[in-house]
Amino acid sequence: MNHTYPYLGVTGAVLRINGNVWLQSLLKLLQVLNYNYICNEMKRYVFLGVLSMYYLQVSSSSSAAHGCFCQVTGSLDDCACDVETIDAFNNERLFPKLQKLLESDYFRFYKVNLNKLCPFWTDNGLCGQKNCAVIPCTPNEVPEGIKTNGHHNKYSAEANNQECEKAETLGAVDSSLSKETRQALLEWNKHDDEAERFCVIDDEESPDSQYVDLLLNPERFTGYKGPEAWQIWNSIYEENCFKPYTVKRPLNPMVSYSGTDGKTFYSWLDGQCVEKRAFFRLVSGLHSSINIHLSARYLLDDNWFQKKWGHNVSEFQQRFDAQLTNGEGPKRLRNLYFLYLIELRALAKVLPLLQRPSFQLYTGQPTQDRQHKRVLLELLQVAKSFPLHFDETSLFAGNKEEAANLKEDFRLTFRNISRIMDCVGCFKCRLWGKLQTQGLGTALKILFSERQIEALPKSSSARLTFQLSRQEIVSLLNAFGRISTSIRELENFRSLLSKVR
Repeated sequence: MNHTYPYLGVTGAVLRINGNVWLQSLLKLLQVLNYNYICNEMKRYVFLGVLSMYYLQVSSSSSAAHGCFCQVTGSLDDCACDVETIDAFNNERLFPKLQKLLESDYFRFYKVNLNKLCPFWTDNGLCGQKNCAVIPCTPNEVPEGIKTNGHHNKYSAEANNQECEKAETLGAVDSSLSKETRQALLEWNKHDDEAERFCVIDDEESPDSQYVDLLLNPERFTGYKGPEAWQIWNSIYEENCFKPYTVKRPLNPMVSYSGTDGKTFYSWLDGQCVEKRAFFRLVSGLHSSINIHLSARYLLDDNWFQKKWGHNVSEFQQRFDAQLTNGEGPKRLRNLYFLYLIELRALAKVLPLLQRPSFQLYTGQPTQDRQHKRVLLELLQVAKSFPLHFDETSLFAGNKEEAANLKEDFRLTFRNISRIMDCVGCFKCRLWGKLQTQGLGTALKILFSERQIEALPKSSSARLTFQLSRQEIVSLLNAFGRISTSIRELENFRSLLSKVR
């Protein structure tokens, strides 16, 4: 309906904005004011008063969104990319394909050991809240192909030839070497593989390792918080981020920091080399992503009849609003975008390995497995098509010896962070912490194995110069799925904050 008020010089159509309650009330009031016994001058005063209240409400909504996203725009530091390009690329082109892929059997079942002891301090006990629990799979729930095959492919002739050649080679070795020597060879191969990894991977053969259905154990708010939870992140920030010991972090990492000079916590990064800045931003981006998930899937109501999970806007503001975090919140969100670029680049670079005929997403269901590999390759091609990829050659450049030492420090420090995940007291938080650090570690392994990937042999009989286990592939895609979801959730929070009064 289009109400016209000549004495005001405006129309209801001009003011109508998404059926806003304020506007509807204003229109009703103006209808009442049309009675002749109210003078036009009084009508103007009433109209302007109500209109000012309406715009005050709109302004307040705008400032709520502005508080979290005011600096989350434009170009990213140390990158040739901008926030808006990532938002459009992720939300429109990549996110839908990725979510579909992660629902497949190959990627939803993840084997993990949640019973490892904390290697750094005496465990204060596990979280007793029911939302912290993880429901492991029963043997019948896991596809037989995943349980019996691991990361091998039973479909391709190339893979079968490799299996035969491997068996013949092992037979020759068995007949000529002692048991001790054979074991030493296995240990050497294991050591070579570990030397490339940026994270500690659970032993899948351990009796404590169990398959978990990630779709039935989603990452969300569990109630695990306080000093025990803060100890995890403080151990990471204080001891594993190349941070000077003179710069102290508050006990609660999500609380803003201000030193005696009035500078924010992030000011210490200004004098660091690009590699150390990148390391911190990766950790901060991962932390931000996790907190976005907890805010987006927050337990809003828990009663006898149901549990209601949803977006908690005030929780999001507490962690990312510029004013509430002394300017740190938007920086944390920008670090999330940096992390996204790193993992996106890894997906693009691993394409030559995963498009080989010998690689299949083997679950024992041939038709579905072939279909899901096509979806995976389409996804990786989309990732490769991104126009503003992060340039990893900018890292560890310069003096070769110094660069090599720094890269090794980088690798060992991140491995240490992956071990800290075994100190998390909440099982569900531990599950997703281990998966996401392993996924990021796998992404780093890919980025810094460029020569090995480029040297992948064309022959099916030659030994691969670079390999990934199924555990690494599953963690890589699911970890990126978490980051992609976080970018998508930011759009939801922008919309919700615009409605905050």
